[in-house]
Amino acid sequence: MLRELRAILKEVTPHATEAVKWGSPIFEEKRILFAFSAHKTHINFMPTPSSLEPFKKELALYTIGKSTIQFPYDKPLPKELIKKIAEHRAIDVRENNARWM
Repeated sequence: MLRELRAILKEVTPHATEAVKWGSPIFEEKRILFAFSAHKTHINFMPTPSSLEPFKKELALYTIGKSTIQFPYDKPLPKELIKKIAEHRAIDVRENNARWM
């Protein structure tokens, strides 16, 4: 699932640089776009709070934090939702120079 998530993020931001910060893989262009990580029961996707706001209704089925979404291993990844959130974040950074906060 982590490879699936990475592939989706790479598809959305093919020119982004990949790095590791705070022990998690990240994608960055001018700024950090998003991070992700694997845990015992879920994958975390961290696209920032402002990137989650427009998708609150669609995210109601998931555990979310201030800037994170948990995708449990026992359910398929919501690929289209991840793609929409990642696209929103990438556009926000490119057009508005949005920060990580």
